[in-house]
Amino acid sequence: MRILGIDYGDARVGVAVSDLLGMTAQGVKTIKNTGIKHLLTEINEVLTEYKPEKIVIGLPKNMDGSEGFRAEATYKFAKKLETVYDGEIIFWDERLSSVGAARYLNETNTRGKKRKNVLDTVAACIILEGYLSKNN
Repeated sequence: MRILGIDYGDARVGVAVSDLLGMTAQGVKTIKNTGIKHLLTEINEVLTEYKPEKIVIGLPKNMDGSEGFRAEATYKFAKKLETVYDGEIIFWDERLSSVGAARYLNETNTRGKKRKNVLDTVAACIILEGYLSKNN
């Protein structure tokens, strides 16, 4: 049983997948968000390859727990995702996932263009790992 993790953003979308036991998360890719059609095509390729039972999407919340415009954009993306995926979609509080990803990349001394290319994938891993650790 695999679970897909997604860190949705206006510019880039990070994608991660769990191992078959649902214990760990591995980064799959970062997709440039050049439009919903392109994005869904790229995600559909990942869905075909990994056949996840669920998708966990990071839900951006404000530090006080309220939801703002970024959360609304994420809900709209999830609605579009339902056109190519009929499994369960779960929203997961992603507060500080990007901060955690940046901290990890600092520790591994990942800089420049390479950093920009993997930041969202690492954030997707952090979101998925958070979900896995609370649900296993």
